[in-house]
Amino acid sequence: MKTFIILALAMLSGCSWFHFKGPPAPPSPVFIVTGAPAGSVIFIDDAQTGPAAQFNDKPQAVSSAEGMHKVEVRFGDTIVYRENVYIKAGERRVITVLSGSNRE
Repeated sequence: MKTFIILALAMLSGCSWFHFKGPPAPPSPVFIVTGAPAGSVIFIDDAQTGPAAQFNDKPQAVSSAEGMHKVEVRFGDTIVYRENVYIKAGERRVITVLSGSNRE
């Protein structure tokens, strides 16, 4: 009886070795912000995500979740850019800031 139980447990544990994990999840969507004035800050859904200015000649890239988002660039208390954007999983969406413009 003990042998049967040990053999059954060994066979069941072997099944887990061949478990199919499926395809990898797509990467998180990313907003790439360009053209923002120096000293401005990026907000996604009213949460501050970091400076909007380019760093080492590269635009600011901000990871987000899939779905509809309100993207704002603020300079002090002034909103210099606002856009409502839907972004899909794995998408890299470029946000080009044109000072004083809104895309709602």
